[in-house]
Amino acid sequence: MNKLVWNIKTFDELTTKELYAIIKARVNVFVVEQDCPYPDLDDYDQKAIHLWADMEGEVFAYCRIFDQGIKYMESSIGRVITTEKARGTGLGKQLIEYALDIINNRLGTSEVRISAQDYLLNFYSGFGFLDTGKKYLEDNIPHTEMLRK
Repeated sequence: MNKLVWNIKTFDELTTKELYAIIKARVNVFVVEQDCPYPDLDDYDQKAIHLWADMEGEVFAYCRIFDQGIKYMESSIGRVITTEKARGTGLGKQLIEYALDIINNRLGTSEVRISAQDYLLNFYSGFGFLDTGKKYLEDNIPHTEMLRK
């Protein structure tokens, strides 16, 4: 993973090849691996900052970052993935650290709200996210809303 490149772009800055690689990675993780048919293209990509790590055009870690007032009153992070090849390498942790840095430095806030799949609650709590008590099923997967102040 020593040729890994981190990228930060708005939707309008993405090339078609980058967008294709991002969507392919998201579909492979959320639709294929998690066996969850859902509408990945939700008209929010255009409002997001896209953060991802790739090597030679293949996405290994990715998330969307939203400014305040788009998904929640607070800024937010969503569509967080590490692909199968990248799991266990620490890329997921690095991804969230970079996302939080972008929110702090580029968006000028530290308040972040997320919708976390329940099996990742401990992972996100390690970054200071707290369970808000709001639990729900999203696409038949248990989720919990979490907030970092």
